[in-house]
Amino acid sequence: MAVDRLLPTPEARDLLDLTRDVADKELLPIVDRHERAETYPEGLFATLGAAGLLSLPYPEEFGGGGQPYEVYLQVLEELAARWAAVAVAVSVHSLSCHPLATFGTSEQIERWLPDMLAGDLVGGYSLSEPQAGSDAAALTCRATRVADGYEINGAKAWITHGGRADFYALFARTGERSISCFLTPGQVDGLTFGKPEEKMGLHAVPTTSAHWDGAVLPADRLIGAEGQGLQIAFSALDSGRLGIAACATGLAQAALDAAVSYAKERTTFGKRIIDHQGLGFLLADMAAAVDSARATYVDAARRKDAGLPFSRQASVAKLVATDAAMKVTTDAVQVFGGYGYTREFPVERYMREAKIMQIFEGTNQIQRLVIARGLAR
Repeated sequence: MAVDRLLPTPEARDLLDLTRDVADKELLPIVDRHERAETYPEGLFATLGAAGLLSLPYPEEFGGGGQPYEVYLQVLEELAARWAAVAVAVSVHSLSCHPLATFGTSEQIERWLPDMLAGDLVGGYSLSEPQAGSDAAALTCRATRVADGYEINGAKAWITHGGRADFYALFARTGERSISCFLTPGQVDGLTFGKPEEKMGLHAVPTTSAHWDGAVLPADRLIGAEGQGLQIAFSALDSGRLGIAACATGLAQAALDAAVSYAKERTTFGKRIIDHQGLGFLLADMAAAVDSARATYVDAARRKDAGLPFSRQASVAKLVATDAAMKVTTDAVQVFGGYGYTREFPVERYMREAKIMQIFEGTNQIQRLVIARGLAR
């Protein structure tokens, strides 16, 4: 069912209508096939880019959509309700554009950003390492100054679109206490990728490790100043957490819609199962969880749009929305009974996909730490 949204402008409402139309025509017909076969949807991101859905929160002067974050996130939610892996990849692409758009020089922005926003280039975010997941300050991948720029050596992990992306926002150590950000090409001598991870869900978009072995990047690939990397990474992660909150909400909404539809059709003891109070209350709790998740991420997005601090609210949104997605998708399987445990219906996939939402972009334990520290100030 269509979500009854409060949107700031008629233009935003038209954009959401366009998103639903594109998602219903381009995503829904192929999602089950690609997720089950674990195959990449060739050409799909170009289609989304052509529709203007890969650039929404960025300035129009560089080819962006010029939309407030409040609207962009609701677009992301609609995509996630049809195909979570694709929505997550769109969120990561937006996250990967953030360092250049926010900290790049005017020359760097003019050179690279328009193609990134047009969807001609799809991005990946390369922060995590095998031994440094949530502890970004513990990075060991190193960028060493050489005559031609920077030589990169080390390993990265958990890269969405790894090996497929056209560019990466890479974070590497440039000194004992210094981490810097680089905009790297998707292919360069000395860069190789590991075998895609065999994941519980989100099968259609690869997640890989990356190995840098003496690759040299030109000096103009440095984004911001040397040593500014953690500031850049953390500023992007606040926005990225809102993206995952929106994806989790879309996934939960899809599970709720499927459960309600099934509960209206299935009958036991002479009436629809939705009319049994025990199940009706379960569905009511699911609906309340979805509405609450949406409210938290929209509130944080409005703060961001207004130029107000939103880091704590982003962590709240990520925590609330992803925990809600895990509960709602699990309850959706319960509503379907034995059928929910089969692949005949999509709720088993929703349940598998929800788990990772509680882990990436900072585990929910990290979100609680961020929130607690905010309270202690």
